[in-house]
Amino acid sequence: MRTLRLCAWTFAVFVLGYVAGQAFDDGSTANAQGRKVFELRTYTAPEGKLPALLARFGDYTLDLFEKHGMENVGYWVPQDAPASGNTLIYILAHDSREAAAKSWDGFRQDADWARIRAESEANGPIVEKVEAVFLEATSFSPLQ
Repeated sequence: MRTLRLCAWTFAVFVLGYVAGQAFDDGSTANAQGRKVFELRTYTAPEGKLPALLARFGDYTLDLFEKHGMENVGYWVPQDAPASGNTLIYILAHDSREAAAKSWDGFRQDADWARIRAESEANGPIVEKVEAVFLEATSFSPLQ
């Protein structure tokens, strides 16, 4: 698991640097430092449930995140087993930690989310573990 986390962090740093010039070069200020706050999330699915988790995200979740003010930066699955069979890694961008909390509260209270979650878990839970880490770009990062 430690290797997976190290790979996820390394991957996240690479992706954040790459996306910097393309996704967030709109000149807007996000917080007091003018920087976005990023949230790296790793979901572990029970055996055999990753396809259902990916379908839920692809069909519904991304739109719901946007509805509640979260920016979808990117979504990935590891290439190597065993994580390739049960892991979804993604990054969201928020204007601040406070904005993230407000967005998540709104998302969790959304009636559409409650319905979608219930429907997608009709045959049992599709997520067994969630890890979340908030990230701030360093002063030397191309992403600000």
